[in-house]
Amino acid sequence: MNMSFLQEMFSTITQRDALRRRRSDERLPASHGRLVESCRALLESDGEASSITLAGRCLELYSRLDAPEKQRFFERLTEDFSADPGHIDQAYARYRESRDTLALQALFDACEPSRQEVLRRLNLTSGGTHELVRMREDLLPLLPEHPELGALNADFAHLFASWFNRGFLVLKRIDWNTPAAILERIIHYEAVHEIQDWNDLRRRLDARDRRCFAFFHPAIGDEPLIFVEVALNKGLPDQIQAILHGHDNDVAASDAADTAAFFGISNCQTGLRGISFGNFLIKQVVQELKQELPGLRHFVTLSPVPGFRQWLETTCLGDDAPLAGEARQALEALETDDWHRDPQRAAALEEIVKPLAAHYLLREKNRRGLPLNPVARFHLGNGAELHRINWLGDVSTKGLRQAAGLMVNYLYVLDDIERNHEQYSTDGTIAHSSGIRDLDRRARKLLKGETAK
Repeated sequence: MNMSFLQEMFSTITQRDALRRRRSDERLPASHGRLVESCRALLESDGEASSITLAGRCLELYSRLDAPEKQRFFERLTEDFSADPGHIDQAYARYRESRDTLALQALFDACEPSRQEVLRRLNLTSGGTHELVRMREDLLPLLPEHPELGALNADFAHLFASWFNRGFLVLKRIDWNTPAAILERIIHYEAVHEIQDWNDLRRRLDARDRRCFAFFHPAIGDEPLIFVEVALNKGLPDQIQAILHGHDNDVAASDAADTAAFFGISNCQTGLRGISFGNFLIKQVVQELKQELPGLRHFVTLSPVPGFRQWLETTCLGDDAPLAGEARQALEALETDDWHRDPQRAAALEEIVKPLAAHYLLREKNRRGLPLNPVARFHLGNGAELHRINWLGDVSTKGLRQAAGLMVNYLYVLDDIERNHEQYSTDGTIAHSSGIRDLDRRARKLLKGETAK
């Protein structure tokens, strides 16, 4: 018997049934209540074909909900499909008596909310994975004002951590021969340095001195998850405009380069926030580049410092700011238009801002005891070294507004990555260069009333 023929026939029948149901559903108004009932039917379904059909119906209904109805659906999914306290109590009592693995597994099963199984079954239908990623994208903005939905968000994150495991990710190089649909998405998703047009993209993909790599997942096709842009340089770069516009002598042809500079890392799927891909991406790209270009000696980032300018203004220029008088007066020049075009004013600011940036990156922590700066958290957590602070590294409007024009080099030394990561993870130690250490010492003199540890 021709199994391929049977599979195609089965798929055709399923698709026809789904289309018939969809046309019938479209005649009725979509509501969170109808979607909840469809989810109940999906959960009770015991056949593969019917489950696939019902999953498609649920996702189609969801796509037609407006924002308030989506919120109500999330609330019902959280409330109505939670774990049963009675079943948990019974399973725990049995485990206390037996202490065996079967009873422990039964306890695990009882503790799992049924909404996780709903999400698993929604994933059965073609395109279901990407639709669920988009569903979480709708959920995330609601969390600050509706913390009760955090349990549902945790279910999404738990399942996505498995579905988007590193073993399922596919690394692809992006170049000018990549399909146009993917290139359009790269333009759209670029989050660090906006791609102006197709000519700008072509420049960033120039094989002579550029590389671009992205992770994809088989379940969501041509949608990139994350991508990194790389410039091949002679020496460590210190200014992003030279890279973006390609007019600097340090930009090198690939066969003459000794440095790979990661200058843009963009997450593409908001619904996958919190699912880490970047650390895997950088490490695998390093291996790819080393294999292609054995002459590369340094792997470094040219990274933005978002939030630094705001920290300067609130911490160092506030009424209770610990900054000494002359330093404070010099720092106020940041409020002057085009201050970076005045060599004398810029030089005075450099003496103040760079040490304060070293202090900010090394000493300022969030409530979890991690670096306040999100980019620092990312690279230091990956095992990089805080290597150099670059004055006027980004003189774009965005760069001046976010970071007073600063950019940072985080250095990836392959032999040190694991040690740096371990020390950072266990006791918060930040690997940094002697130059950063000297700047931090200067910051202590500027910040009166503070003692650096």
